[in-house]
Amino acid sequence: MRRLLQNFLYAAVDTAKRSAQPFRVAADFSAQALRNPLNPWSQTYMGRTWAAAFDVFESFTRNYAKPAFNLPPLKIYGQPVEVTETVVWSKPFCNLLHFAKDMEVYGKLRAKFPHPKVLIVAPMSGHFATLLRGTVEAMLPEHDVYITDWVDARDVSLKHGRFGLDDYIDYVMQMLRHLGPKTHLLAVCQPGPACLAASALMHEAKDKAKPASLTIMGSPIDARRSPTEPNRLSETRPYSWFEENMIHRVPLPYAGHGRLVYPGFLQLTAFINMNRERHTNAQYDFFKNLVKGDGDSVQKHRTFYDEYLAVLDMPAEFYLETIDKVFQRFELAEGKLKYRGHLVKPAAIKDMGLMTVEGENDDISGIGQTQAAHDLCPNIPKARKLDYIQPGVGHYGVFNGTRWRTEIQPRVRDFIRAND
Repeated sequence: MRRLLQNFLYAAVDTAKRSAQPFRVAADFSAQALRNPLNPWSQTYMGRTWAAAFDVFESFTRNYAKPAFNLPPLKIYGQPVEVTETVVWSKPFCNLLHFAKDMEVYGKLRAKFPHPKVLIVAPMSGHFATLLRGTVEAMLPEHDVYITDWVDARDVSLKHGRFGLDDYIDYVMQMLRHLGPKTHLLAVCQPGPACLAASALMHEAKDKAKPASLTIMGSPIDARRSPTEPNRLSETRPYSWFEENMIHRVPLPYAGHGRLVYPGFLQLTAFINMNRERHTNAQYDFFKNLVKGDGDSVQKHRTFYDEYLAVLDMPAEFYLETIDKVFQRFELAEGKLKYRGHLVKPAAIKDMGLMTVEGENDDISGIGQTQAAHDLCPNIPKARKLDYIQPGVGHYGVFNGTRWRTEIQPRVRDFIRAND
């Protein structure tokens, strides 16, 4: 039965999405026809209502593709600086993106200022790296920014093998070595344990490319502290439940057909169920604003949900090992985490800055879960440690939005400079 479910559910969902496409196209065409100024119905309440209903249907049935960063030119001292997105390192499950600035202009404007290299490690937890667009934009003016762009596992052929937690740690270390010494590591949410492990392994090995600092934001370093609903779910369900119910096989025609994954559509369902009322109200407001013709509110809604509803599949090995080692057995917090048979020793870190950032209202990684990193690294001097809790923000507010730009990012910037 389990094997049948693994082979059937993903294919059934994918077939349903494909089957809905003709109806989505028809709904989109109908909405445009009803809004055509030459159509007398476009000026009536009934016409606007039907057009809005077709728009909502189209948005529900759309297959949301991976978004692009499409960063606008930076403004430095009022001068526009073009940003070019380039891939500088690539493996089957991840590309390392560099946001290269026009140095002819930027170099003159920032000649007297430091320009630290920062590797932002995005979570492999359902959404694409573009979820951190706001994180990147705030860091770009004063840093040389790189970010992990994790590949949708459904697009990775089986010939490239498995991808587990050890492989994730490998990737982080390889990227740090590619970027070279004096790179600062910024881990957003889920990558915190892997980035702390990679830092510990590189410091123990006296690797010249070890990070100069590590900033961990809203991360389950010790998920036992202030447990949230996702934490409780991970603890109350046995490992076998996740293996039997959350893992499915990628169907044809995807390049990764046959690969076992935790599908993005299941993670998205979990995200929405955590705040079901808020998402329901947002869709109803979207409908009302379409009827009213409130273009600004409609565009704001589209911008958010075009990003939020675009999801990727995680490799089954990485998902299950994270559940097992991070959320059930708490191996890093217990001092028992092993990387390819070698015990990870955060106490080996002595000459690296360590900053932790948490949100007061975080309902995914509770207060104290990220702070635990400081307890695991007793040999980092107190002068090189910083813990910050941002009042009034939830999980996403830690790395996106007004509070991130005006209160959190300036502290991260100053911390990086102090440890550069």
